[in-house]
Amino acid sequence: MSDVDDQIARARASMERIAGDYGQQVRVHRKRIARKATGVGRRLALIAAADAAILIAAAILGGVIGGLGVLGFLAVMMLLVAVTLAIALAPAARPPTEEKLRQTDLKTLPAQTERWLEAQRPALPAPAVRLVDSISQRLEQLSPQLARVDDETDAAYEVRKLVGEQLPAFIKDYERVPANLRTVERNGRTPDAELVDGLKLIERGIGDMTERLAAADLDQLQTRGRYLEMKYRDDAGHS
Repeated sequence: MSDVDDQIARARASMERIAGDYGQQVRVHRKRIARKATGVGRRLALIAAADAAILIAAAILGGVIGGLGVLGFLAVMMLLVAVTLAIALAPAARPPTEEKLRQTDLKTLPAQTERWLEAQRPALPAPAVRLVDSISQRLEQLSPQLARVDDETDAAYEVRKLVGEQLPAFIKDYERVPANLRTVERNGRTPDAELVDGLKLIERGIGDMTERLAAADLDQLQTRGRYLEMKYRDDAGHS
């Protein structure tokens, strides 16, 4: 291979890596927007239900007493405004705590861990944030596989140990290190480097778990594919 071909290959690999990173960032950003939109939609639905209940109650009361009058009308309007503002300005649901993650149902653990990771992003350095986004994507891929995993199996224990315990504990260990010491070498490594390397191992571990849980489905797909090939390719050859 000539020097030109080598340079072209390296440039192509760099472009593919950049495109992959950009695609991942887009997916994470879209997911974050969708999560916020879902929260806004729930608030709007709750406001609509609460306001409708107030108006119905006001109409019933007005029918019983023969009308609410001006003061009654103003009271209803003030109540509608107060309830609407209270729901709209209520603080968002807090992410789960580490203790909550350890107790979360296995099937909802990936989604709950994603929420927890989202809350940790501001405290992490940029390289770690990118890995957190990759881990979130891995968790999204793992989630459907857990729908058929029994809580008492070794696989369930491994998922709980890594996703529900080791991951949050590792990040919390890092966050307890004073900010001014996170870039200072200790025994040849900085806490920032330790964090990045550890998150890489966790990401790889979650990916391996997903592959192991999907192994039976992959085997079944291959078996069925071979059957179809033998059955219908032979039939086509005889026709």
